Amino acid sequence: MKSAELLAVQAKQFGVPRVAIGKEAAGDAALEGDLEVGVGEEALVALASDPEADLVVNALVGTAGLPVTAAAVRAGKRLAIANKESLVMAGGLVTSLAGRTGSELIPVDSEHSSIFRCLRGTASGEVTGIVLTASGGPLRDLPVDEMGSAAVEAVLSHPTWDMGEKITVDSATLVNKAMEVLEAMWLFDLPLERIDVVVHRESVVHSLVRLRDGSLLAHLGSPDMRVPIQYALFYPDAPGVSFDEFRPQEMGTLNFGPVEPERYPCFGLILASAREGGTSPTTAVAADEVAVGAFLERRIRFGDIATVIAGTLDVEGTGPAKDLAAVFEAERSARATAAEIVNDIAGRAAHGPAGTASTTGHSGV
Repeated sequence: MKSAELLAVQAKQFGVPRVAIGKEAAGDAALEGDLEVGVGEEALVALASDPEADLVVNALVGTAGLPVTAAAVRAGKRLAIANKESLVMAGGLVTSLAGRTGSELIPVDSEHSSIFRCLRGTASGEVTGIVLTASGGPLRDLPVDEMGSAAVEAVLSHPTWDMGEKITVDSATLVNKAMEVLEAMWLFDLPLERIDVVVHRESVVHSLVRLRDGSLLAHLGSPDMRVPIQYALFYPDAPGVSFDEFRPQEMGTLNFGPVEPERYPCFGLILASAREGGTSPTTAVAADEVAVGAFLERRIRFGDIATVIAGTLDVEGTGPAKDLAAVFEAERSARATAAEIVNDIAGRAAHGPAGTASTTGHSGV
């Protein structure tokens, strides 16, 4: 069943009269009955700012989520936010707008939800930093010199989480975790240097909060996204449903290790764009989206994703992210530049060094 069709089934089950879907899903949708269906960005924005909506959940993937976030915040909604690109691209603008409208930002990502829960039990001035955990992604055990030519199928085989293709690729590059660092910076009003990342294979400790006395608060649980989603939906009340009880005696050994720069070059590129500031994070996010799309289409190699991001950042530079118009223009320009770089890489790979056809690891296993 297509996602749009499942949406229609759920809407009927819960008596929802109106839904909105992205244009890319419209052609596959088989939506029947009296359900009112809006299509595209305008419909999504209208739904997010509907006066009758008490809570908006933004789980869109990619840069398409920013207009919806802006609409919900502008309307003063409580926003359960899973679209990290909104805060990576325009965190300052979004949080400033939320301060003016009274909009609440409730994190849905498991890491940020965990931090959010831990912070509710801390005193003012007690927190000195946070630690995000990363599974390491599907290529965490592959020799570094083999990662550049990793096949699409291998990259999409995540050992812990069941996610969509884009997020799974971003987990393999650790772009997803780097974006979560920027997301945390804006959500919890912390400087970049006070946010650390460790590789934690078991995905049991979702995040840690550093306290002034040197100790840590941690939130532990099964890698089940129903937990943070439910917490955001019911907040500030207690969650309404219990899932499988987490049993410490069954979890075994917990491992923590550093992020290896040579294994995850994209991680460093995203953080460097954050330090640069302005429109650089938008450029990095847009370039990654173009590069990941090209990788999934087997036009470029896995290792080329970093090349596309780095090249786009070099060409585009940075500018002031003074308003959403500037952010969207930076995104548009970055996409065009990234597409040119992808075309150049794909063209050279197709012809090979001697003018003969070559896939150079673009295809499957």
